[in-house]
Amino acid sequence: MDCGNTMKLHTAFLAAFVFLCGLCAVPPAFSQGCTLCSSYVEASSKGGQRAVNKGVLLLLLPTAGFMSGGLALAYRYSRKRDLEQS
Repeated sequence: MDCGNTMKLHTAFLAAFVFLCGLCAVPPAFSQGCTLCSSYVEASSKGGQRAVNKGVLLLLLPTAGFMSGGLALAYRYSRKRDLEQS
């Protein structure tokens, strides 16, 4: 292997290690938040439950839209790049 491939492999392993360490640290924080939200919503009235559900949907839609748009642009760019290389 040449130095470029070795460096890329080293960087990939380092990125995977950091990603996996992050996954191990995050679940306790998310599980606590879900429990608190769940107990809050269960204790509130029906109107409060609907409001929280609408709030979650309101926060989810822009995020899903940005992700979908980004994926669409990436797909479009990759197809354009592949056609130019052929």
